[in-house]
Amino acid sequence: MRRGAGPENLAFREGERWRPPIFVPLDSRRARLMAVVRRFFDLQAGSLWLHLAPVLSRATGTVADVGCGAQPYRGLLPPGTHYVGLDSEQALEHFGYEVADVRAIGADGRWPLEDGEADLVLATETLEHVPEPPAFLEQAFRALRPGGRLIITTPFAARWHYIPFDYWRFTPSSLRLLLEGAGFEDVVVHGRGNERTVACYKVLALLLPRVLPQDADGTPHLRPAGLLLAPLILSLTVVANFSLRAPAGDDCLGYTTFATRSRSGPVS
Repeated sequence: MRRGAGPENLAFREGERWRPPIFVPLDSRRARLMAVVRRFFDLQAGSLWLHLAPVLSRATGTVADVGCGAQPYRGLLPPGTHYVGLDSEQALEHFGYEVADVRAIGADGRWPLEDGEADLVLATETLEHVPEPPAFLEQAFRALRPGGRLIITTPFAARWHYIPFDYWRFTPSSLRLLLEGAGFEDVVVHGRGNERTVACYKVLALLLPRVLPQDADGTPHLRPAGLLLAPLILSLTVVANFSLRAPAGDDCLGYTTFATRSRSGPVS
């Protein structure tokens, strides 16, 4: 739209002006080292790891990772667990991910899992990309054994991403409403960060595209003048990481939700 012609109609936006690099499989020492660095500067990724690492290290049985992408949390699972990665058949087209040995979820939305096959279903930063969240949770209920656990992470104070395939932002109230409506119980929602974390995150989101602008194909390049902002970026990141250890606030980066599949109720 030409400058001065009025506000842009965002309903038909098809892409992002700046996109963080996608995650990569942690299949080498260098990839694992770069992931550690990223979790320090990428507050969403770091907060997810902080919440998931202690829980996934105690997982048992079959773990279904739905919307698995590059499978960044697979290495947290202990030996003896059976990992099953699932992702949309359009994961490469929509999100840029193509990983071997992933079961594809087709257009009908049915997960390629048997009824009660999974002991734990994990869905990290996935539900906001699902056009019909209740149908997604019906599949989670069906795929879990009675008494099985569901772990979902969702963003809240986060940029619109993977445009146009980012549809929702959920509050703790809506997460409880959706999960209990799908037959889950013992719903627990934890916030990731607080107002201080969000403030740092928003300033970093303003600075990073100026320090690391991207070419038309998405390739980032360092702007030399951006080095002057390095002390500020580092300071904000340190403050934000410390804030992640403080109690969650009414405004936060996102939510980590735990629920149990009830031992009764319809499986459809």
